[in-house]
Amino acid sequence: MSTKDYLEKDYYKSLGVAKTATQDEIKKSYRKLARKYHPDANKGDTEAEERFKEISEAYDVLSDEKRRKEYDDIRAYGGAFRGGGPGGAQGFDLNDLFGSAGGGAGAGGLGDIFGGLFGRGARGGATTTGRRPRRGQDVESEVTLTFSEALEGITVPLRLSSEAPCPTCRGTGAKAGTLPKVCPHCEGTGQETRNMGGFGFAEPCSRCHGRGMVVDDPCGTCHGSGRAMSTRTIQARVPAGVKDGQTIRLKGKGAPGENGGPNGDLLVKLKVTPHPVFGRDGDNLTVTVPVTFPEATLGGEILVPVHGGQPVKLRIPEGTPNGRTFRVRGRGATRRDGTKGDLLATVEVQVPQKLTDEEREVLQRFAQTHRGEELRDDLVKQAKEG
Repeated sequence: MSTKDYLEKDYYKSLGVAKTATQDEIKKSYRKLARKYHPDANKGDTEAEERFKEISEAYDVLSDEKRRKEYDDIRAYGGAFRGGGPGGAQGFDLNDLFGSAGGGAGAGGLGDIFGGLFGRGARGGATTTGRRPRRGQDVESEVTLTFSEALEGITVPLRLSSEAPCPTCRGTGAKAGTLPKVCPHCEGTGQETRNMGGFGFAEPCSRCHGRGMVVDDPCGTCHGSGRAMSTRTIQARVPAGVKDGQTIRLKGKGAPGENGGPNGDLLVKLKVTPHPVFGRDGDNLTVTVPVTFPEATLGGEILVPVHGGQPVKLRIPEGTPNGRTFRVRGRGATRRDGTKGDLLATVEVQVPQKLTDEEREVLQRFAQTHRGEELRDDLVKQAKEG
């Protein structure tokens, strides 16, 4: 992109995001707009095609932290150096500002700022970037797992769509049977020197847009960009013990890099369906176990279900209240270090809905010695005092 493009084009507006937007927000907006205006979805619509090019150009700059900073700095500082003419900066020696004359660039001076922005060092020498390696984009996906799959881990197939080297031209951007050639304008450096009101700046070549190569006969699939949407299926391993809503990052499984750059990462958001018996509390599993009134009153052994294994016996003491929770060690979810959480078993005292005559008689005798009014005397007294 030229400095003029950076000064005149509002890439944030093109993507519909704020200047303070995070990389995730920028990526989300780009993906949404790219799907809407992609040429494959708008056959013959030149307006949509131009819009697609606009948002692609904006994303190409804003998704790269270094280029985004250059863009922001140029728009912040560049306006002061746009024109020459009367009263302008015409006639200034920029080397004086950059400190290249005599004592060299001062620390923190304009030489440090503009040297990085426009590809020039403090001595005024243009740098050659050419076709530098670029990291591939991160790719996002979502997968739904059963409760058991999340606890035990599973390998799932994921169908992904992302930008990759065009399969027709293999990333060259040139039509079959032809090859790109060295840009005659910048002689393959990818940069050119531009005068702005008497100042010289090194900036991406306006002919090849910084690639160092030009295509006379562009590929009909990617229109010379060398990039195209690609669909592929990969096998992703989801580790044991993952939680609902968690996102896992798979290094190098995202979009392919450019010019030998590393692949991006794959971000997989997990959705876990609930289990009819077990719940989750961090690394612990939870279960509610019904017990009878005699079991809670007299105590005894009860069987507690365990996920993926045989039930275990749990000893509950005499006089166990409703809602008490017991801990069964090592029967929970797998942690990152390979150890396991616990199983938290909460007892729920069941009240019988129907009684036999014998059971009713026994309970009535019991009620004569354990009257409910005695339990509630203090409650009533406190209510009156309050």
